[in-house]
Amino acid sequence: MSFVIATFYHFVKLSNYYDMKDEIKVACDNVELKGTILLAEEGINATVSGERNAIDKILDFLCSDYRLRDLTWKESAAEYQPFSKMKVRLKREIVNLGVSNLDTSVRGQYIDPDYWDDFISQPDVLVIDTRNDYEVKLGKFKNAINPHTQRFRDFPQWAESFSESKDLKVAMYCTGGIRCEKSTAYMKSLGFNDVYHLKGGILSYLEKTHNKSGSWEGECFVFDDRIAVDHSLAPSDKIKCIFCSSKVSTDELKSVPRGQVVCSDCKSLSIERNSEYNTNL
Repeated sequence: MSFVIATFYHFVKLSNYYDMKDEIKVACDNVELKGTILLAEEGINATVSGERNAIDKILDFLCSDYRLRDLTWKESAAEYQPFSKMKVRLKREIVNLGVSNLDTSVRGQYIDPDYWDDFISQPDVLVIDTRNDYEVKLGKFKNAINPHTQRFRDFPQWAESFSESKDLKVAMYCTGGIRCEKSTAYMKSLGFNDVYHLKGGILSYLEKTHNKSGSWEGECFVFDDRIAVDHSLAPSDKIKCIFCSSKVSTDELKSVPRGQVVCSDCKSLSIERNSEYNTNL
């Protein structure tokens, strides 16, 4: 059996988001979807997985709300269900930047994936990766700046200390578009004038360019059991323990020290050996 994974977000004011939770959860359960949907006053953010018919039904259901009628989504395929349950959660933000009263309606301009490579190759364009450091280590766009953040909430502190001229063009990107879109709103609030972001994020770029050579280097981290996808959006088979070659989990990859990919078993064995060595000194 094959599964469709749909990811989507939309910044729009949802004043009644508390009341939407139960109705959306029932609709998802009725078609046996798995994944997570986040609701906040600023909008919706979701990754869900199910059979083709189930995905179509939940998207039709959500788009029937006039506030979500412009909702767009990205799809990828998996041979197994990457999520164990269906969760609908209420949040202060649909992606946690930790900045109060940020007006997300004042944000950067979209750059379509078809024009992204040409745009970021311009000498007066700075490219900023808004993802976490462990994600950037797996893959990034050529010459992109890595803020070395451990979580998205760290980005404002980095941006405030960013010393480049506010008159330069700034092009930002992330996995699916939501973090870079919100980041452009924050950069605009800091006074940067020409701010842009990759429409649909890396996943949309890979979907449109997987048969072409481009500026993407490496693989793209994803927040499910696939861990990472390659240039053709297929689950990666390269993210393996450097000692035993077993595939590492998402949590293991997040806790990787100094870029070394080590599974929990080998990490525990290493700790035990070090302990024995120290005891025998």
